[in-house]
Amino acid sequence: MDEIQRLIAEIEAYCQLSGLAETTFGRRAVNDGKFVGRLRDGKGVTVKTIARLRVFMHENPAPCAPVDGFEAGAPRPAPVADAAPRAHDSEATPPVEAAPGQGAGGERPFRFYDNRQKYLMFVNTCNEKAVVAERAGMELAHVHPRPPALRVFDAGMGDGTVLTRLMRDMHRRFPTVPFFIVGKEISIEDIRLSLEKMPDRFAEHPGTVLVITNLYYTEAPRLMPGNVNAAAALNWHEVPLAGSSSHQYDEQIKALGPILEEGWQVKASPRTGNPLYVRPSVLVIYREDHKFLLDPVIPRPGHTQGLYDLIIASQPYRARMSVDFKVGRVLAPLARGLGPGGRMLTIQSYGRDPGLEVIQRVWPGEEPFQSDRHTLLKALKSELGRTERDLSFKTLSDKRSLFRYQMHTLPTEIGHSIGTSTLFAAWNAAVYVAQIEDERLADAVTDGSYLAATREVLQKHGGLWFHDESFVVTRRRG
Repeated sequence: MDEIQRLIAEIEAYCQLSGLAETTFGRRAVNDGKFVGRLRDGKGVTVKTIARLRVFMHENPAPCAPVDGFEAGAPRPAPVADAAPRAHDSEATPPVEAAPGQGAGGERPFRFYDNRQKYLMFVNTCNEKAVVAERAGMELAHVHPRPPALRVFDAGMGDGTVLTRLMRDMHRRFPTVPFFIVGKEISIEDIRLSLEKMPDRFAEHPGTVLVITNLYYTEAPRLMPGNVNAAAALNWHEVPLAGSSSHQYDEQIKALGPILEEGWQVKASPRTGNPLYVRPSVLVIYREDHKFLLDPVIPRPGHTQGLYDLIIASQPYRARMSVDFKVGRVLAPLARGLGPGGRMLTIQSYGRDPGLEVIQRVWPGEEPFQSDRHTLLKALKSELGRTERDLSFKTLSDKRSLFRYQMHTLPTEIGHSIGTSTLFAAWNAAVYVAQIEDERLADAVTDGSYLAATREVLQKHGGLWFHDESFVVTRRRG
């Protein structure tokens, strides 16, 4: 048995003993859910990666049997959360208080809304991202870019659906203005999905500089870690795309795999289990044939102002986090990144919809959305008021703030009889939006009552939809 086959056998045994799916193992060990499958298909692997995998199995022994000399029954590590629109990275964990859903003994259960398969089911069965992009596009009518570029910051790029839709709208409104776009994302799988959508954007709008980073909210706007040691280790890659067609750009973007695998490694926080970057990374992509014109736009390490015309913060934190955390660790650092005339649009779940009705039929009295826009903006104004006097905080009326998105169904799908797949999709969407922990879900699905509750709500309303609310922070034009 050669080294690769031996490694695969070790991984299979580890997964069987620990009860982990191989995709989960790949995500936790090397931040790549498809790693084991690629390994079986003959994908090459470096000695460094092999060592990293074995270190992971050694330091996180399976609880059912000894692994590399560790005794059975050793405590399992807290799970590494996959990035999702409602929880993007380690900054979605408060520094002191226990995270929601944490057990009395400090062990954090696996969170349903961090499960990647459930996340992908949600984004493919509901149109939230399309509606969010449309709402973000409305802000472009109030943006007045200044040379040398229109600057946009996406505070949680996810799979890139919102950003690419917004970029189309940006091109429609500003067809000859250079774009400087920063997308913050810690999940390597989401970055791959985002980059797959970008070749057409570079073809349509050649004056685009796209920057992707895994830095924290307090660091990402300036593309520079706050810690001196982290700044010294900054992993900065500049990739000029050659050619003139989207196919050529796609081929070069696909070849960025090794850069992503090296730069977007994560480790689990010993306190919360949430992912932390191993190495701060920045990836800068632009068209080589426009490098001369884009020279004043292309960022350099340590020389990025971090002042943006538009900041999009869609679901940047978990709903159950405290107001102090949401404001101090997410909203305030982002608001400080607004340039003159800049606008920050924040979008969060609102509730009071059929989706929450499903949840409350299973868990009466459940209220996951506890801090509305009025509460958050009041706290944000208090946090920033003394030092950021040229900021305005706009809660907006309900008519302007609230918007609705829905689950896709066929016109005749909701009736006296509803297919099981539709019920499962609706249940998945409801518990994802409400951020119900996996541990609680296990108790709820022991009988069929959750599907009966879902069916009743769908029949009552003729479908399933959800409400989001939005609010805006603006900086006065100089």
